[in-house]
Amino acid sequence: MDWLWQIFDPAYIGAFFTQFKAEMATPTFWVAVGKIIWINVLLSGDNALVIALACRGLAPRQRLWGMVFGAAAAVLLRVIFTGIVATLMELPYLKLIGGLALIVIAAKLLVPEQEDEDSVDAASHLWAAVQIVVVADIVMSLDNVIAVAAAANGSVPLLVLGLAISVPLIVAGAALIMALLNKLPILVWAGAALLGWIAGDVIATDPAVHPRLDALFAGSLGARLDSLLASVGLSPQFGHGGNGGEIVLAVLGIIVVLITGSIWRRHALRKAKHAAEAA
Repeated sequence: MDWLWQIFDPAYIGAFFTQFKAEMATPTFWVAVGKIIWINVLLSGDNALVIALACRGLAPRQRLWGMVFGAAAAVLLRVIFTGIVATLMELPYLKLIGGLALIVIAAKLLVPEQEDEDSVDAASHLWAAVQIVVVADIVMSLDNVIAVAAAANGSVPLLVLGLAISVPLIVAGAALIMALLNKLPILVWAGAALLGWIAGDVIATDPAVHPRLDALFAGSLGARLDSLLASVGLSPQFGHGGNGGEIVLAVLGIIVVLITGSIWRRHALRKAKHAAEAA
């Protein structure tokens, strides 16, 4: 529990803001923030629906407060849980497991789902609605936590800023976001591809995988690939400690996600068609 007390340590808070200020000055920080927001928008449509359904039984005056308090509690808990996952990912093989889980999450993103409004009870009291939102968010947000922890790559300021921006955005514009994704399904495919890229990169940087990856491309295979890149005017990426291996696995992650997701999507659509014909 030392890490929990550390959060409230003034020295830790000061170091956090120092790191936050330094990282904000880099373009990569804002690219990563954009990734986290996009990931949350794509993966949190069901969470936004839960908030709306849980608060629909409240009095009009309490409905807004139920959504605000529920979302605020969900943001705080998600930051803590994502920080824990990001810390655990520094251990050998856990990035490998997290990357494989992220590939499954990304592929499932391409599978159409049937929403069941009856599965979420409306609450008649404000704090009951907040409790429903918080519990549902904890249960449903494992995919978000894994994806955001991977995108943040261990940066606490990224976790806090990305989640603080994206979760209220989802709550405020849930209907607009879902309509946009329905109108432009290419955004869902692009998001799944992004998650596939992140998954491959996470697997490549696992402490147990990275040395083997370097050894694989350090020999003749890496030299041949660098020669091929040079022939088309690109700089070497594999020899001398380059990150070509990470790029290969990231691209492979995209391919696996899109192929697997396409197969699962066709199967789900075929199953829904047969169910409709049987009815």
